[in-house]
Amino acid sequence: MIAHLHGTVAGISPDGMVIDVGGVGCGCSAPPDTLATLKPGELARVATSLVVREDSLTLFGSAPTMSVTSSSCSRPPAASRPRLALAMLAVHSHGRAAQGRRQTRTSKR
Repeated sequence: MIAHLHGTVAGISPDGMVIDVGGVGCGCSAPPDTLATLKPGELARVATSLVVREDSLTLFGSAPTMSVTSSSCSRPPAASRPRLALAMLAVHSHGRAAQGRRQTRTSKR
């Protein structure tokens, strides 16, 4: 598990970032509100969640102020696509997305 990245922001794209951690560039997908707080060349700390799949290892990043519970609620379920989760977070706040995820879980019980 990779809990966070701390290093220099090497680059930012519309759907992710690269953070230089000890000479290794770590790519991480993130929602726009997290990306908006980053500036290339500056130090940053990003909370992450690693999604392990048969064909990939994908890091999802979020602002470090989010709790681990909120971060894990914003991850997509195994059957859906990671880009869908990023699109959802681009439209809704982290708290609202986590609230919707919790409601979905309780309605299935």
